[in-house]
Amino acid sequence: MASPEMSPMRLVVVGAAGRMGRTLVRAVSENPGAILHAAIEREGSPAIGQDSGMLAGLPANGIPVTTDALEAFVGAQGVLDFTAPAATVAFSALAAQARLVHVVGTTGMSEADIGKLTLAARHAVVVRSGNFSLGVNMLAALVKRAAASLGPDWDIEIIEMHHRMKVDAPSGTALMFGEAAANGRGVSLSNAAVRARDGHTGARQEGTIGFQALRGGTVIGDHTVILAGNGERIELRHIAEDRGLFAQGAVKAALWGLNRKPGHYSMNDILGLES
Repeated sequence: MASPEMSPMRLVVVGAAGRMGRTLVRAVSENPGAILHAAIEREGSPAIGQDSGMLAGLPANGIPVTTDALEAFVGAQGVLDFTAPAATVAFSALAAQARLVHVVGTTGMSEADIGKLTLAARHAVVVRSGNFSLGVNMLAALVKRAAASLGPDWDIEIIEMHHRMKVDAPSGTALMFGEAAANGRGVSLSNAAVRARDGHTGARQEGTIGFQALRGGTVIGDHTVILAGNGERIELRHIAEDRGLFAQGAVKAALWGLNRKPGHYSMNDILGLES
């Protein structure tokens, strides 16, 4: 992390006019170790040319929202990216060329998308997580431990709820908990996951990991991991009350990645949770 003697880390926020983008701009302004270098939006956005600080509810910062990522990345040291899979893949190539720290909070990415990020990580630091909250990552570690300790006769179900505007399901955080459970059991989530149930489904298959996605209102993020055994049940839950906690975690991840060797990292690396 940047020391008081060092110049603030120059960060680019992509998707700067969106809900999370505006939160990221505020988080950068609140962290003395970082400074906003540029703000990017997609072509056709009504935010183009507007002051990124004012869009985020801050005093004007003199940094207008632009569409030119290539120019914006010049002189930057990191990029905060909570956009969409196709955009993130494109930004990863630019970040790798510029040797920037690429912090990725984008959800809904395919295995092919993640593979492209891994290729980019040969040349740049990529820090990717389904959630940059400390509490969520601690809970994922608990889920992994519980799944490893309890037998496959303990059924695992993951329930998540988000605001009505969320476009992907299950959430990245729910999938993160699913991966933790699968890793704990030594199985592949793609083979164990059951995404939804409808109609006459038959009895639950032992060893599967179920997902349910709820959408409504303005819920920031509510996740429950249920481990159900014979005659007893464990529920591990995380409730996000402020979107700013994800943004603050992303800025900290960028600062952590500065001057590290290229690689594909996660919050587990930052928090030392692998053990």
